[in-house]
Amino acid sequence: MSDIVNGLGPAAVFGGVGVLLLLLGFGLVDLLTPGKLGHQIWVERNRNATVVLSSALLGTGGVVFSAIKYTYDDFGKGLASTAVYGVLGLVLMAVAFWLLDILTPGKLGAILVDPEPHPAVWVTASCNIAVAAIIAASIA
Repeated sequence: MSDIVNGLGPAAVFGGVGVLLLLLGFGLVDLLTPGKLGHQIWVERNRNATVVLSSALLGTGGVVFSAIKYTYDDFGKGLASTAVYGVLGLVLMAVAFWLLDILTPGKLGAILVDPEPHPAVWVTASCNIAVAAIIAASIA
């Protein structure tokens, strides 16, 4: 029982870092798309924005999961590496979004807030998951 109690503190701290990274991921997708992302999803019910945000959150969660699972034995070093790898995953997903936007016709940000479903959204979401998987594999 004491193992469980002793593990609660580190679990709460790692969980807090994970939640912060998810919030950063939300903010990053919001920054990359025109308008307010929350309004697009919760008020406008925009499926395009929902798919891309969901993929970014799932990808971030996968990176954070790997970073925690394969962390260092030292708590401080493990926590720092989790935060660094999480931020790296977010940055690389943003870079991939930007590159995809440059290499494809149209503007991805505008497509994501279009109320009509668009196939480019699935490509963007797949890119998010793929980049996150690459980062997660590099951690393991």
